[in-house]
Amino acid sequence: MSETAIDYAAVFRALPALVALLTPELTYADVNDEFVRASGRPREELVGRYLFDVFPDNPNDPAATGSRNLRASLERVLATGERDTMALQRYDVESLERPGEWEERYWSPVNAAVEGPDGRVDLLLHRVEEVTELIRAHGEPAEGRTRVLEAELYMRARELQEVNERLRQAHAREREVALALQRAMLPAPRPVGNHRTAVRYRPATGALNVCGDWYDLIELPGDRIGVSVGDVVGHGLEAAGVMGQLRSALSAASRVAEGPAQALEVLDRYAHFVDGAESTTALTAVIDWDRGWITYSSAGHPPPALLRGDGTVEFLDRATDPPLDAHAEPTARPQATLGFTGGDTLVLYTDGLVERRRRDIDTGLAALAASLTRHRDAAPGALADAILRDLLPPQGVTDDTALVVVRL
Repeated sequence: MSETAIDYAAVFRALPALVALLTPELTYADVNDEFVRASGRPREELVGRYLFDVFPDNPNDPAATGSRNLRASLERVLATGERDTMALQRYDVESLERPGEWEERYWSPVNAAVEGPDGRVDLLLHRVEEVTELIRAHGEPAEGRTRVLEAELYMRARELQEVNERLRQAHAREREVALALQRAMLPAPRPVGNHRTAVRYRPATGALNVCGDWYDLIELPGDRIGVSVGDVVGHGLEAAGVMGQLRSALSAASRVAEGPAQALEVLDRYAHFVDGAESTTALTAVIDWDRGWITYSSAGHPPPALLRGDGTVEFLDRATDPPLDAHAEPTARPQATLGFTGGDTLVLYTDGLVERRRRDIDTGLAALAASLTRHRDAAPGALADAILRDLLPPQGVTDDTALVVVRL
């Protein structure tokens, strides 16, 4: 059978598992026949309706978490484009025959992204296996080893739910500690000389992903400032500790080094002796208003963007080298210089702003350039906020984002 002869709509309807297609707004776009049968809802009561209007949590159970867990999973898929397999969920459903009565149901969901030609998530595929009948068998008179195994499965499912909840609470606590640690180590927004700047930091959506990124702005002799950004490969509290050490070391090196390349060379040697610092990316630049120059050097970091007064955007990518501690021996790093004029804007950032899984980074860089051009007349703070609105999905992303804007 040729591919063009396959009726994919008929295949979708006939799938033996419960399958629904959801829009990014979490309304039902379509459901297959098995979903209609198992849910007990006719198709016209599903398609076009908001998922959690159709299936809210049981209001009689204050401990119900089904809708919260499902919403979090779907939002992760929207933000990352990655498939998310959920743990077994208890998610009660209101009886259609007896309104106000809720039936105890157990589901094993998998959520996946359906991307359009532009790489954006157009639909969410929500596949569910229902195991309610198997779980209900627990507590009935035992009928041989099958009942024993079913009861054991029930207990294991209950234990897994409890473990998942404890892990969720532990991750939430770690996130709070990690963010507090990062706030203590990153410099507070403040004026740098007489120059207009703005900094923004957006943490990752997951506790285990937070706290690998940093930024820094320092005053240098003459009408100069140093600006840097970096990204530690690890995540969580360990990455936050490494980040603090590297940021402080680069800040100190930048004050005495002859230029950005030499500052990165010092940081490179320092990173060799810091556990967890390998493969960290960093970029540092010196802005000299007396000469009208930007001098920069990059250790594997995404290129800064220079927004010209006429709205054109140039990426500073002529001094890029591997990340920290990539060389077996101390190695000289490249450095480049270019001129600027009053009214230009320099933008430094970490990869959480432009990189997405299954999307070429050039797509993210093009989106950044378009955003800069569109908002070129905005003040640094307003420009930073506009960039984040344009490039970060509202559900958040799985990597930190640091952003520095300097009006030249």
